Amino acid sequence: MGLLGWIVLGGLAGWIAKNVTGVGVDRGCLFNVFVGVIGSVVGGLIFSYFGEKSVTGFNAWSLFVATAGAVVFLWIASFFGGSKK
Repeated sequence: MGLLGWIVLGGLAGWIAKNVTGVGVDRGCLFNVFVGVIGSVVGGLIFSYFGEKSVTGFNAWSLFVATAGAVVFLWIASFFGGSKK
């Protein structure tokens, strides 16, 4: 998956995660991409630890893994001063 794929997948995953958690809802597109890309890494690590596939390309499974990782990332970040509205 190329750079554009990571940006689009990260943007979607970050947008879903911030709407699920309520953290950073007043932030913009760059926040979505940042959270989604970090979420892809976190989700990949978590899913690999349990023996599942991680991010495999631009598909529904990868979006699920990235979103799950982004939710975990935002949940942890909210403990360290992240704003919640």
